[in-house]
Amino acid sequence: MKMRIPIEVFRWLKTFLSHRVPLRIAGASSKKSNCYPPVSTFKALLCIAYMLGFGSVLAQEAVSLKDLSAFNQAGSSWHIAGNVKAGLFKERELQSEPGEGVLVNLPGKKQPGKDLFTQWEHGSMDLELDYMMAKNSNSGIYLQGRYEIQLLDSWGVKQPRSGDNGGIYERWDDSKPQGQKGYQGYAPRQNASRAPGLWQHLKISFQAPRFDASGNKIENARILYIQLNGVTIHEDVELFGPTRGAVSSKEVAQAPLRIQGDHGPVAFKNIRVRHYNTSRPQVEGLSYSLYKGKFDSTPDFTSLQPESKGNMTAISTQVNPTSKEFLVRYTGTLNVKKAGEYHFRMDASGGWSTLKIKENTLKGSGKVILPLGKVAFELLYSKKTDWASASLGVAVSGPGLREVVLSQDPMNPGRQVDPILVHARENTILRSFMDLPGSPRVVHAVSVGSPEQVHYTYDLDKGMLVQVWRGGFLNTTPMWHSRGDGSSRPLGMVQHFGKPALTLGKLSSTQSQWATDTTGTSYVPKGYILDAQGQPTFTYLIYNTRVRDAIRVLNNGQGIQRQLIAQHPADQLYARLASGSNIEEVEKGLYVIDNKSYYVQLDAAAKKLKPIIRDNNGQKELIVPFQNQLNYHILF
Repeated sequence: MKMRIPIEVFRWLKTFLSHRVPLRIAGASSKKSNCYPPVSTFKALLCIAYMLGFGSVLAQEAVSLKDLSAFNQAGSSWHIAGNVKAGLFKERELQSEPGEGVLVNLPGKKQPGKDLFTQWEHGSMDLELDYMMAKNSNSGIYLQGRYEIQLLDSWGVKQPRSGDNGGIYERWDDSKPQGQKGYQGYAPRQNASRAPGLWQHLKISFQAPRFDASGNKIENARILYIQLNGVTIHEDVELFGPTRGAVSSKEVAQAPLRIQGDHGPVAFKNIRVRHYNTSRPQVEGLSYSLYKGKFDSTPDFTSLQPESKGNMTAISTQVNPTSKEFLVRYTGTLNVKKAGEYHFRMDASGGWSTLKIKENTLKGSGKVILPLGKVAFELLYSKKTDWASASLGVAVSGPGLREVVLSQDPMNPGRQVDPILVHARENTILRSFMDLPGSPRVVHAVSVGSPEQVHYTYDLDKGMLVQVWRGGFLNTTPMWHSRGDGSSRPLGMVQHFGKPALTLGKLSSTQSQWATDTTGTSYVPKGYILDAQGQPTFTYLIYNTRVRDAIRVLNNGQGIQRQLIAQHPADQLYARLASGSNIEEVEKGLYVIDNKSYYVQLDAAAKKLKPIIRDNNGQKELIVPFQNQLNYHILF
């Protein structure tokens, strides 16, 4: 795994070295633990960072895929590649190219598949990776070798089960009657899967089972959340025991990660892990002083007499103030279990709070580098709004430590409202503002929902399909709750198509720049017409050409089809079908777009128009001459 030291650590170490004293680590030999200036700053920083272990505890760790050394006795079906592609229609086809950065499994008769185990073990952790499934292929990720998250080609499945892509696989009991042997499996909330041959992004936040000093389990393992392609498909799921196919029915605190390798072709890249193995810091020697009155800033305590003071076992606002406006000053030490950068958050109801620790003053929230051991702190809570309830939440996260609450009061989750969701049980149209990543707000957006669970948004100002998604339809809470802002949000797995631009353009040559706006195009939107099923066909004028733009969801829910029809088309018209960082033609008329994010498939007539892949402002574009009619599919 790679070591990465944050810049804040370097800054702290430089400050430390400026004092020109040797650093001595308890329990280490003097030869290894003394870093004397003047040595080169870089070498000194590396010396200290290495011995404090900052590099391994502060950063998410990337699993090296230069070779198979991160894995234990990899079978012959596993290898490292530089690129990989899977056929959209060919059963279990996966092809790799030489290089590094991609972990590939190609089981077959000559090289039988074998499960792959990491050299390292893990307890609680966050795992993040990209993976690609071949058509009808099957794999799985076993946390600690025991709890399987299913990987499957579930493209187009409307009602996913626990055995589908992203499902938490079921447990198994052979002693139960037929049909009841499988139990405690958890289906994903919705099918957020992409098509075979496309990269899918998976995030897993796992809490390992916990054991007492005698080895008895005192807390079950838990899935804190799983996100598939940006959609949360599981949240706070308790795992009562290993799933079917586990390496052992005995649960442990630490064990290797396991990838299923005997069920079909699969590829992985960008595997990153964050381990959580640090004990929580302990608040010790805590005392408080209570001051009556309204405080807008930190006072001079030498001139103030506290109303009351005493000791306490936890940071609490239960100090019996006689006034509704007061300030509490807490002092104590924080026993830090691992040196590194810690992030503190404070939630002060009806006022403000500050934390002074290690020569840093944090207001509301902030980060500070803390050494191993006991560190003195001063915490202030000023309640200056008389009608507010007294509450002070203090939370901390750090190297190998998920956020924990140090106070008796919890952190305020913020104002919670019931979501206002729109479901597309029939063909549904809703107009709203739509925000796209990295682009201006689409102010004339029309979102069209389908009972096939595939939906899209159309920009009337550009005649462009700006996004398509699979899953639920729209969250309209931002638009309809309270005053609202007029916007809505897709509920499923979204595929964006970049910054809004005209679908049709007039080019003097195939290398001419695509228009960035409607200037000089005579573009005029003409709304839309509904068919008998309530599906819209959009119409507009551009270059004195009337265009009809009909977008329909495919019956299998695997994508959409688009038909552009022009009346009296102008000369030199082109249609821009896709743009992205790269575009590959994987077979005649089938293109994979933007690092294998989605497909564009041309019909037989469109293939004859000689599509062009070209460069434009650092991006690739797929354009095609446009005359009277154009038909193509977007598959994702």
